[in-house]
Amino acid sequence: MSAYDGATVVERMRNHWGGSTDHLYGVLVRELADDADRGGVVRDILRGREDAPPGDMVQLRLLAGIHRIVLRGDAPDLARFYPSMGGTAERYAVWPALEPVLRDHVAELRAGLDVAPQTNEVGRSLALLAGLSEAVRRTGLHRVRLLEPGASAGLNLLVDRFRFVGDGWAAGPEDAHLVLEGCGGAGLVPAAVEVVERRGCDLDPFDATTSDGAAHLRSFVWPHMPERDSRLVAALATLRETPVAVDRAGAAHWVRDRLAEPVADDVLTVVWHSITRMYWPKEEYAAMLAAIDEARPRMPVVRVALEDPEVLPESGSWRPQVEVDDDVIGWCTHHGPPLELSP
Repeated sequence: MSAYDGATVVERMRNHWGGSTDHLYGVLVRELADDADRGGVVRDILRGREDAPPGDMVQLRLLAGIHRIVLRGDAPDLARFYPSMGGTAERYAVWPALEPVLRDHVAELRAGLDVAPQTNEVGRSLALLAGLSEAVRRTGLHRVRLLEPGASAGLNLLVDRFRFVGDGWAAGPEDAHLVLEGCGGAGLVPAAVEVVERRGCDLDPFDATTSDGAAHLRSFVWPHMPERDSRLVAALATLRETPVAVDRAGAAHWVRDRLAEPVADDVLTVVWHSITRMYWPKEEYAAMLAAIDEARPRMPVVRVALEDPEVLPESGSWRPQVEVDDDVIGWCTHHGPPLELSP
C-alpha cells in the first residue's frame, strides 16, 4: 500500500468535505492534498504523519495553523481569500497565494500538527442545556457542580451565562453577551439551575482571556462560518467576566479525583464532554466511565455528552447525539443548533 493510499491522511484531507468545493476550506483541502501527492511542500509538512489515525484530524490541524498565520496578519495576500478577514477573492485562485505561505512557515506548520483541534465550539452548550434539564428532571436537584474533561478553554462551562432561543422556549440571562438563536428543540422545558462550581481539565489548557489565547481558538473556527466566530467572540467576553479553572490533566484520573471530593447532598455533579470521544484512547474513555459508575453510590452524578455515535452507521445521514448517561435524548449538529429532541 502506498503511504498516500486511500486510508492515509492525504486522502482523508482531500475528502474531508466529501469533495465539495462550496467554500474556501473545500478548495484548500483539495489543493493541499494535490500538492502532497506531487511531492510539494505539503509533503514536507506532513512528513512522518502520512499514516496518522483518523482521530488525529491532521487536516484540521494544518488548516488551523494556516489560519493562525492569516489572523495575525502575516499573510496579507492569502487573507484576501478568507471570509474571517473580510476577504472575498475567488477561492479557486487561492493556490498561488497559499504556496508561498506554506514554504515560509514549514517549521511552524509542522509544530502546529502537534496541537489537537480546540474550537471549544460554544454552540454545543445547547446540548449541555438539554442534558442538564433532563438530569435535573430525573434527580430533582437544581444545584449543580459542573465538571468537563477535555474542556479546552472551558467556555461551555459558562452555559448558565448564555442566552438560548428555541422553538417556543428561551433560557438564560436576557443581557447575555452570547445569544444562540435558532436552537430548535420544540418541547424543551429548560430547567433552572444554580451552578455552584465549574471546573474543567485538558491535556493542553490555555488562557483564552489573552489575545494569543483568543486567536488560538479562532484559528480552529472555519473561516467560511463567520457566525461561529461571532459566537466565540461573545463567549470570550463572558469568560473574561466569569473566569473558569481548567487543570492540565487527562480525563479519567481527573474525573476520578474530582468525584472523590466531598460535595453537599443537595448538589448534583454533572460530568459533561462534547466531541472528544473520538480523540481519547478507548481505555481512557472506559476508565472515565468506570470512575463515574464507582461514584454513583456516594453522590448524585450524571454524565451528559454531545458525541458522535460510538459505531457510525455505514450508510445514511447521522448527527451527534445528546446523551444523558446511557440514554440518547436528542441530536444536534457538530456546531450545536438546532436541537431535535427524541420523541
